[in-house]
Amino acid sequence: MYDVIIIGAGVSGAAAAKALSEYDLKVCVLEKEEDVCEGTSKANSGIVHAGYDAKPGSMKAKLNVRGNELMGELSAKLDIPFNRCGSFVAATDSEGEEKLEDLYDQGITNGVPGMEIIKDISRIREMEPNISDDVTAVLYAPTGGVVCPFTLNLALAENACENGAEFHFNSEVKNIIKTEKGWRVETEGQCFNSRCVVNAAGVYSDVFHNMVSPEKIHITARKGEYCLLDKSAGGHVKHVIFSVPGKMGKGILVTPTAHGNLLTGPTATDISDKEATNTTAEGLSEVTSKAGKSVKDIPFRQVITSFAGLRAHEDGGDFIIGEVKDAPGFIDIAGVESPGLSAAPAVGELVCSIVTKILKPEKKTDYKDTRKGIVNPRDMTMEERCRLIEKEPAYGTIICRCEGVSEGEILDAIHRTLGARSLDGIKRRTRAGMGRCQAGFCSPRVMDILCRELNLSMEEITKCGGKSVYITGKTK
Repeated sequence: MYDVIIIGAGVSGAAAAKALSEYDLKVCVLEKEEDVCEGTSKANSGIVHAGYDAKPGSMKAKLNVRGNELMGELSAKLDIPFNRCGSFVAATDSEGEEKLEDLYDQGITNGVPGMEIIKDISRIREMEPNISDDVTAVLYAPTGGVVCPFTLNLALAENACENGAEFHFNSEVKNIIKTEKGWRVETEGQCFNSRCVVNAAGVYSDVFHNMVSPEKIHITARKGEYCLLDKSAGGHVKHVIFSVPGKMGKGILVTPTAHGNLLTGPTATDISDKEATNTTAEGLSEVTSKAGKSVKDIPFRQVITSFAGLRAHEDGGDFIIGEVKDAPGFIDIAGVESPGLSAAPAVGELVCSIVTKILKPEKKTDYKDTRKGIVNPRDMTMEERCRLIEKEPAYGTIICRCEGVSEGEILDAIHRTLGARSLDGIKRRTRAGMGRCQAGFCSPRVMDILCRELNLSMEEITKCGGKSVYITGKTK
């Protein structure tokens, strides 16, 4: 019998697990995929929004501003790459400038600090030399930034696990039943019993809500397509550059990433298939054409990959976070689209307050609030790196030449808490395969290491678990 079962190991579920692991509670996380960060959380902009976009008084507004406030300390404690580089919303005409005023007023109401509308073109170009020549004014928010979305999700989950939370992967929830003592959650061949359930299932959160409540909700998968450019283009902009937002979202942005690439996107297309993460020619064409309206001379010839993610858009347009009124002990984290990543620390904080009010647990006396990430020799001086290699020779063997990732880092990724079991798992933890060649050279060597360390055959190594095998048999 668990105290809390969390459905979903994305950033919201991991944030809830991390917050709840501070208390004397038996916490279990059920994830249908083979690893943390396999759904919506793995394919997004990595933006920490300042908080001026959301309607004042909404759940989005409150949790965005609070999440932004928490992100700095959280990133320091959990060793997460985070750059508070600031953001621009760029207007190109008088109508756009009026919208900047509206966003500014919203931001003030929401409690966003330090914002200003800049109309001095020379100052704008000094701050952002590659801003489009058509831009007439910008809303500047210094608290905006960029974070590594993979590391944020992984760090929250690792910290929760190190503090006692259990994670069960390849455990797709099939049914949820109310019991006398709480809830029974059924997966393929297993049953888990709990006093409370936290529904953090992303685009599938409506499915589980609707299993337990006659008051239905509806989640639409909203596809966003992106282009990622090589690190040689990473300095093209210094801030997160947004266009004036429309009814479907914040529009096409141009931003540096936490690791020094340049990212453009996303589109916003509502689809019926909650697994359709394919890119399209039409979507990528929209990204490249619209990005140029706010930033000039983007070197799109340096695109190294494209990808798509699905946002969980609820019909009401706001986050749904709270105990379901006709299902006591069942807590929704539903409709968490942008700014969900920014809000994640606050989402965890809020869910924790709801659950602890119900269960009234004591705080742990031995809670560990820090986490150390994978050692990155590229951040070291040459002397430090030499000492590391002398102590651990695997750090002197480079596996991924594009990103400079060593065998030592890959070994750490496999053997640390909630270690990697696939090529995508290694990629998200170390960046091996994220560089210019997109794993064209390093994949066989990473597969060899996974085989050796996990005692698997080459035919058992997958891209991302399940049936995503690379090798189907031997030719001789």
